[in-house]
Amino acid sequence: MSEPSAVEVPWELVCARCAQRYEGLASRYRCDCGGTLDVVHEFSAVSLRTLDARRSSREPLDKSGVWRFREFILPLGDDTLQRCAVTRGEGNTHLYNATSVAHEVGLDTLLLKHEGENPTGSFKDRGMTAGMTMAKFLGATQVACASTGNTSASMAGYAQIGGLSPIVFIPEGKIAYGKLSQALAYGAQTFQLEGDFDDAMRLVQEVCAAKGIYLLNSVNPFRIEGQKAIGFELLEDLGWEVPDWIVLPGGNLGNNTAIAKGLMEWHALGLISRLPRIAVVQAAGANPLYTAFTHGADVEPVIGADTIATAIKIGNPISWRKSLRGLAATDGVVTEVSDAEILDAKAIVDRAGIGAEPASCATVAGVRRLVAEGVIKKGQTVAGVLTGHLLKDPDVVVGYHSGTLEGFENPRANAPIRLPAELEAILDALAR
Repeated sequence: MSEPSAVEVPWELVCARCAQRYEGLASRYRCDCGGTLDVVHEFSAVSLRTLDARRSSREPLDKSGVWRFREFILPLGDDTLQRCAVTRGEGNTHLYNATSVAHEVGLDTLLLKHEGENPTGSFKDRGMTAGMTMAKFLGATQVACASTGNTSASMAGYAQIGGLSPIVFIPEGKIAYGKLSQALAYGAQTFQLEGDFDDAMRLVQEVCAAKGIYLLNSVNPFRIEGQKAIGFELLEDLGWEVPDWIVLPGGNLGNNTAIAKGLMEWHALGLISRLPRIAVVQAAGANPLYTAFTHGADVEPVIGADTIATAIKIGNPISWRKSLRGLAATDGVVTEVSDAEILDAKAIVDRAGIGAEPASCATVAGVRRLVAEGVIKKGQTVAGVLTGHLLKDPDVVVGYHSGTLEGFENPRANAPIRLPAELEAILDALAR
């Protein structure tokens, strides 16, 4: 991988732990102290009116729900981005006014931003377009990631669009086949490793360092920059009004880190007058951020993290320090929910005709808990982020509704009705 050292860029890389500064194109993902890095920009002025105009443009960069905000994501200039940007028209996801879901969780109104409507079916595409564009700009030929599913699906698809070779490390055991199938279909060289996600994450970093392969997990700071666009587009959907709350699930914690970072930058620039409060929802079996937040301490890894929500089954999250920073800046909170609560919330979201994978529905389970505890008030404007598509984990859906999901009750099941292939039997069933 080459490094275009003669190129000057309007950002630096700064350690989130010790504040050590590095050149913007330095070939590193961590500081010498081991801390993760932030992209710290020198922003050029772009008005909200300009962003509004881009939404109706036919230019490829403007049609992307990430590159429409390019001055705040990866400001390489339009000429360079037109040459290097690896885009699939990501973003532009719906913001649903989910009335029936709101009533179930005790709110007047609940807005759900469905990131499962991205090209590969998850929010990861937002960060991946930025990370893959940076890989191409730097002259990489191979890219790699560790993944519980969504990252590998996104990276493999974007790598093939961009002409790079994808390598995926996945943990053995509970990985949703809807996600694994994408990585295989897109042609990624896939290594299934003994151990859990945290083992895969450790090894992919070692392999990338040894072989000079470009790493595209969220330890890559440019991935975080792309994911900021979720927050930007949410405000755009709301006519640039700031909601009272943004609620989302927490696994590796890049998503809430990114949204908080982007909105903090916009607040500093005067583009928004206030910050929303951010709530992060973790599964009780994979809850290191919740434990740290509750005790006012640093994150301690959860060994053997386990939850049916595979996308957030992470015990040692990369972005925990940045996550806590964003929560402090937004007066945010962290809560935890059980797998049973996640599945019940999923049934509610699915029945509303929206649908999402289990990890996404931790958002709704968390909103319900925070409303019940009085943290979120009934009349507040709450925007929840659904991170992945319903079909990412079809085994859970079928298992829940057919009653074969071991260890869980299914009070909202919609089981298929077995009948003989006879008209009278069908009419009788319809009458009942």
